[in-house]
Parts: sequence; structure tokens; C-alpha cells
Amino acid sequence: MKKNMGSTDKIIRIAIAVVIAILYFTNTISGTLALVLGIFAAIFILTSFISFCPLYSPFGISTRKKI
Repeated sequence: MKKNMGSTDKIIRIAIAVVIAILYFTNTISGTLALVLGIFAAIFILTSFISFCPLYSPFGISTRKKI
């Protein structure tokens, strides 16, 4: 697994996950929508920590800075 996510990409994903968590815990979202968004938030957090997005690979996308 070659890292393909830059720091800005990771920060944006974590921010989105935090917003989803806030919406859930303030009961702004619930039911199926909360479940689906919760899964997306978990995926965003996981991919941010491992710096790898599987959807970027087939398209050759990388937001990581070139060294």
C-alpha cells in the first residue's frame, strides 16, 4: 500500500468526520441517514490514519506532495 493522501486531504476528511459526529450526537441526523454517514465518517477516519485511499489507486490520483 503506497501512501497517496496529503496532509490537507487528511485534515479535510477528519473535519468531515467530526461534523458528522457532531450532527449525530446533537440528534440533527438519525435513522438510516445517520448510519450511512457514520460509516462514511469511519472510513474517512481510517483512511486518514493510514494515509491511503483505495479509490485513488485505480485512477492514479495522489494528493501527497512529491519529494
